[in-house]
Amino acid sequence: MACRIDRPPFVVLIFAIFLGVFCFRAGPLQSQEKGTLQSQEETSDGDALVAEYFHRESELLSQKSLAGIEALEDWTNARDKLKGELLEMLGLNPFPPRGNLKATITGSHESEGVIVENVYFQSLPGLYVTANFYRPATQSKPLPAILYVCGHGRVVENGVSLGNKTHYQHHGAWYARNGFVCLVIDTIQLGEIEGIHHGTYREGMWWWNNRGYTPAGVEAFNGVRALDYLERRQEVDVNRIGISGRSGGGAYSWWVAAIDDRIRAAVPVAGITNLKNHVVDGCVEGHCDCMYMVNRFRWDFDKVAALIAPRPLLISNSDRDSIFPLDGVIDLHRNVRKIYQLYDADEQLGLHLTQGPHQDTQELRMGEFRFMNRHLRGTEDLIEDAATAMFPQRDLKVFDTIPEDEHVTTIQESFTKTVDPGTPFESPEEIRLIIDKLHAMTFHGWPTDHEALEIEDVTGPKAGADCHVFEYTTQSPYRLTALTICRAKDRMAPTEVVVLDQASYRAYAPALAHLFPEQFTNVIPDPSLVASIIDESCSCNQAFLMPRDVGPTRATEVVKSRTHLRRRYMLLGQTLAGMQIYDLCRGVEALRQFPSLHTGSITLSGEGDAAVLAAYASLMSEEVAYFGSVDLPRSNRDAPDLLNVSRVIELSDVQGIVTSARWPLTK
Repeated sequence: MACRIDRPPFVVLIFAIFLGVFCFRAGPLQSQEKGTLQSQEETSDGDALVAEYFHRESELLSQKSLAGIEALEDWTNARDKLKGELLEMLGLNPFPPRGNLKATITGSHESEGVIVENVYFQSLPGLYVTANFYRPATQSKPLPAILYVCGHGRVVENGVSLGNKTHYQHHGAWYARNGFVCLVIDTIQLGEIEGIHHGTYREGMWWWNNRGYTPAGVEAFNGVRALDYLERRQEVDVNRIGISGRSGGGAYSWWVAAIDDRIRAAVPVAGITNLKNHVVDGCVEGHCDCMYMVNRFRWDFDKVAALIAPRPLLISNSDRDSIFPLDGVIDLHRNVRKIYQLYDADEQLGLHLTQGPHQDTQELRMGEFRFMNRHLRGTEDLIEDAATAMFPQRDLKVFDTIPEDEHVTTIQESFTKTVDPGTPFESPEEIRLIIDKLHAMTFHGWPTDHEALEIEDVTGPKAGADCHVFEYTTQSPYRLTALTICRAKDRMAPTEVVVLDQASYRAYAPALAHLFPEQFTNVIPDPSLVASIIDESCSCNQAFLMPRDVGPTRATEVVKSRTHLRRRYMLLGQTLAGMQIYDLCRGVEALRQFPSLHTGSITLSGEGDAAVLAAYASLMSEEVAYFGSVDLPRSNRDAPDLLNVSRVIELSDVQGIVTSARWPLTK
């Protein structure tokens, strides 16, 4: 941590490898050349490990989800806290200001007794929401209202987005013909102003996790502000407002109904399933980021649904929906039904299953319309007309030109607030507070009960002099490897620990293969590189730590698969980097149990992304005294993703703490 020298000598020696002693060629190799290792074909063990890990963790969260709720009092005592947690995970704590909507009608059209108004409002200054408001041409009293939130239906004409509200216009038109008014709103991605939903999915914007940002939060907030708008319309009976939407709109229906009690009836269509479906069964690969909260509190999705109880709720889905599978939907309904039964409101909850794939089918609409009629109009009238589009799509466009002051396309930069860099943390109390915040907001997914390390010496007979190999359990099913070179005779000798990520593992492997041949059987050793690792004049011990997903535990190298591997971690309230930091803390704990490493000071060091892992592990581990780095990224945004970390501390300030001359004294 507090490095008493500018750069530890051992780190300088290791850095030489990256400067040109060894050049690694990424990707699968046709032949095994000197100093290379085959990587892409060697991930079957890592793939099996991470699959088992995801199964274990999702099962754990499922079992814990609504555990302990046995009586209505249990639920009512927990509900406000849970609602607060959901707001936090949507990036809505503190809740953004609800200022002047500056609502404007830019045009209207009439057809067959229905008037549609083209409307926009600003949820926040510059956060424009484009919408269509459908109402009967003749209306004598306030009517029940539907907020219809749209799924991913792209509508483009001559290269210009008309907004997904035009794709779903048949819903708004039907409601206006049948005793309702209906506001259909665009999303921030496929609206007239085209923002981003796919930050981690395909844009490489992993810093969204660092900020605790999800477009789900913006869509939820826009939904709340849409309710504010409806309350201001004289055509609306504010005591009878429902919400519906399909696919992405189904998800937004869940968010809005869960956080805003003004919703009196909800019909989310094809918008939810259980955590297992997403993480284990792979449904995450079919969903963009707007479908997920940043799951800091490690929820299964039945908690979201339960927050709607005891209000009328119809869970609607098709039986062959590949991204909202039937088994998960039924499981979620079964769990939520228990909460409705506590309220003695079982009749308020419905499950509507139809035949078909992930499409906006007429069968699904029938259930939606009947449910809204029953609970908002008090009628069981038969549905006599189909939901059909009534207006040319171009007539529903709100803007002729996009406002210059729009923030829709950049809302990810400002929606959640982050800390400013450059904060001095000087006292032990200030540093302890930061560590506690990191435990609560960033590393909440770490195990609370640490498994036994079960350290085993697996040094092979061909290992070099003073070289030892230890395996230890960090978190089941992961058993990791520590490589040590213990040449120092003084029991108080320091230990220089190098953190390896996959890039540095590949770079070091040829040298390490000469010292630890049994651990690097797929690598051609290069003895000429050993001198760059072993400094004969150094009086310290040396060690290498490989967290999960590095070296022997490495999972898939397919880029798309790695993207969704990382997204799965977020759904579990973790990140891959966050759990690698946990592994390093456990690895240091294991090193302390080796007799020759029991008492001397420990320095963690690394390069690039590995330096980030080392920096946070140095901060979080009680055993690390010093920190050394090469090419540490400048900020959290440039570093591996850690949940909410930019709301707690910037990477430059972590570096400032762990390289402070006072740092060892604060421990």
